[in-house]
Amino acid sequence: MRVRLNVYFPPALAKQVDELAIRRRISRSAIVEAAVASYLSPDGADRMEAAFARRLDRLSRQVQRLERDTGLTIEALTLFVRFWLTVTPPLPDEDQAAAQVKGRKRYEGFVETLGRRFASGKSLRDEIPEDVWPRSTSTESD
Repeated sequence: MRVRLNVYFPPALAKQVDELAIRRRISRSAIVEAAVASYLSPDGADRMEAAFARRLDRLSRQVQRLERDTGLTIEALTLFVRFWLTVTPPLPDEDQAAAQVKGRKRYEGFVETLGRRFASGKSLRDEIPEDVWPRSTSTESD
């Protein structure tokens, strides 16, 4: 046997319940019943805390990977700049204009290659062996 209750909702909340009922193709009563049952459930707070903890753990792993990847990027750029500055002699003034034109063409080629590589999903990160630069202490499934 079911007991009928009359409740009053603010119009905005009632609209959200209506929209959810339409999207899920269930009755408004079923939505309210599930919400009240969840609210009254003794382990509801524990479930919510566990969900937050899982989400925080996932975010922590993502931040660790971002820190690692940023460090890798900085190191790669630093090594390249150091090498380039070491092996590239300065050009005489009369050769500057021709070098700039050639440099622009080479840069355009670099950007095109980078775009193709990025679109293919290839990454320098994936080419570095795990024992040289560990990805993370946790799983990469997130």
